[in-house]
Amino acid sequence: MRLTPQQQTTIRRIVADQAGEAARVRLFGSRLDDTARGGDVDLLVELDEPVEQPAQLSATLSARISRQMQGRRVDVVLSAPNLRHLPIHDVARREGVIL
Repeated sequence: MRLTPQQQTTIRRIVADQAGEAARVRLFGSRLDDTARGGDVDLLVELDEPVEQPAQLSATLSARISRQMQGRRVDVVLSAPNLRHLPIHDVARREGVIL
């Protein structure tokens, strides 16, 4: 995994602050490959409660985490009971690592 322990802690803190303590966050994609270089940070944020403004939450999480990672691009995919299930959710759950 190409995230430092400090970066992992920062991501968990930001997600908890914005989405609630019960939110779970998984890292998936190229950042799991220790032999790769560069690449964005792909996160799946799983919520047990419906999200009223998912686009706003996703954008806020992405921007705040990106700022803490010196401008690195951060893609946030949300999973909640009121949101449509997409194939990317399955990939992220299957391949992702909980932070």
